[in-house]
Amino acid sequence: MKTKIFIDGREGTTGLQIEERLSRREELELLRIDEDKRKDADERRKFLNAADLVFLCLPDAAAKEAVAMIDNPNTRVIDASTAHRTAPGWTYGFPELEKGQREKIAAAKRVANPGCYATGFIALVAPLVRGGFLLPDALVSCHALSGYTGAGKKAIAQYGAPDRDPELDSPRQYGLGLSHKHLPEMAALAGLTHKPLFNPMICDYPQGMTVSVPLFSAQLNRAADPDALRAFYAEYYAGQPFIRVQPAGEPASGFLGANNLAGRDILEIFVCGNAEQLTLISRLDNLGKGASGAAVQNMNIMLGCPEETGLTL
Repeated sequence: MKTKIFIDGREGTTGLQIEERLSRREELELLRIDEDKRKDADERRKFLNAADLVFLCLPDAAAKEAVAMIDNPNTRVIDASTAHRTAPGWTYGFPELEKGQREKIAAAKRVANPGCYATGFIALVAPLVRGGFLLPDALVSCHALSGYTGAGKKAIAQYGAPDRDPELDSPRQYGLGLSHKHLPEMAALAGLTHKPLFNPMICDYPQGMTVSVPLFSAQLNRAADPDALRAFYAEYYAGQPFIRVQPAGEPASGFLGANNLAGRDILEIFVCGNAEQLTLISRLDNLGKGASGAAVQNMNIMLGCPEETGLTL
């Protein structure tokens, strides 16, 4: 019997990318609501409860509404919104977070898919806190570049418009009020008591991102240079096919592009700098390991499938 999957909000960027990754899998049955009924509450309720697993690709309020509609105890949920990432009763969908996280996801009925920036930040900082390199009360800064697809359909249309604003030709800083929606999960899941000082930028390319955490070695609770941290990350993520720690000297060009992993579902980690100053960098596709790819990875774990099924490593 095929596993029934319903994507609530499949018309959005994340939903479309999830559907693309699932469309060729014969063991799955994708339930599709009629276009003219996708906002009909009764029809949505029917599909939400008919599915074995539901992806929520919705604004936060709509995601909470959808969860409240589910009364089938067997329906499992992966929520791609921000609504439940730090909510009690929900499992955070980053399998590589720490030992045992994958098993928690496998057993969960409710999984919160991580944010794209949060994925890059947590991949860098959570191991340092858990490994004693950073104390939980450390004050951390984070800089990030993302392709415009992460901003949704409106931004995609703006960047693709022939008469677009010339300002879109340059990187644009945003979140200037320092209250970006990913900040709560970035702090909580990294194990920090203070939210990081976060400086995100949206750029004129479709997919891909880099997330950078600069540190003075003096900030570390344990002495470490780039080689030592690189070895630490390699051990922490040993056996994790979706996270790859890059060797010393990479990138060989001395330039680190943000869109090199577009279309792939992995995350790369770079440790740069010297004995006094360090830059930790993660690179990923904001729609891959940063959104839809991560959601499918979580689904595979929950359904007991090989984790890489339908994904591009």
